[in-house]
Amino acid sequence: MNAFDVRGPLPSGTTVLEASAGTGKTFTIAALTARYVAEGAADLSQIMLVTFGNAASRELRDRVRERLVSAERGLRDPAAARADEGDPVLRLLADVPDAEAEARRARLARALAAFDEATIATTHSFCSQMLAGLGTAADADRTAVFVEDVDDLVREVVDDLYVQAFAGADSPPFLTHAELLDLGRRAVGSDRQAQLWPRSDDGLAGRRRRAAEAVRREVEARKRRLGLVDYDDWLSLLRDALGAPGTGPVACDRVASRYRVVMVDEFQDTDPVQWEILERAFHGRTTLVLIGDPKQAIYAFRGGDVTTYLRAAAEATTEPTLGTNWRSDEPLLAALDQLFGGAALGH
Repeated sequence: MNAFDVRGPLPSGTTVLEASAGTGKTFTIAALTARYVAEGAADLSQIMLVTFGNAASRELRDRVRERLVSAERGLRDPAAARADEGDPVLRLLADVPDAEAEARRARLARALAAFDEATIATTHSFCSQMLAGLGTAADADRTAVFVEDVDDLVREVVDDLYVQAFAGADSPPFLTHAELLDLGRRAVGSDRQAQLWPRSDDGLAGRRRRAAEAVRREVEARKRRLGLVDYDDWLSLLRDALGAPGTGPVACDRVASRYRVVMVDEFQDTDPVQWEILERAFHGRTTLVLIGDPKQAIYAFRGGDVTTYLRAAAEATTEPTLGTNWRSDEPLLAALDQLFGGAALGH
């Protein structure tokens, strides 16, 4: 893999940037945002930054704003910025004629004045915004009510199905109410796109799988009747809108036209549906930078799929890496290597 240099040419096409822990992912995202804006490659409103959770989104927003502020202030004195050994990104931005340095400072100042227009969001929030913007191009109920949690509905469905299946039955139930509730929560609440196993209908395992599928189907049906949507619905609705025959290409063009640069953090935790959305809307259409570390893929229970990362890497234009660990020094790493040298982890 090639080492990624934040001072090198700005990424274009689709880039999968592998970044281990401590190699400066957030620093790189903030620095690239400042460069895209300052160098005139994109307005801040044309850049979308996507991350995993609300807390990470807030931290990324703060870090990006800090980077824009420090770059704008530094460019007020281009000569001093060119001599700043502690900030290589600022030095790069200032290493132009004074008139261009002033133009770059003005672009950063405009971005800061309109910082609230920046799209720095979780995947689910981005999908919600895009669905609202697609209007009739998306088959979404505009009057639907958003709910964060459908556990009450799952419990209601389990109660009803349990009574229907076992009330007055001659033989004892093959599972208890508590077991069916646990199966239903797993089928609905973790990864709703996952296929349930075993596929065979034989034996107790097959009967349990059919019961879990029944809960999943009935929960979805009742959500539609009640006009409810949750986080996963936003994903599936946008995925379906972008892939719909006839209107799909129009929807893709509309989403892609909003952004010239899209950067996705923690990409190793992306599930297949999220990648379908990113691939259809942005791959081959705009600059797409996917940043992650397959070694830190820990959210399989919630749908995260490291094979999605590997599939995206196979389609990427470039696949560089952030190769310097800024969190640990060489003596510590040498000691850890001595301690764990020869250890085999996993397969």
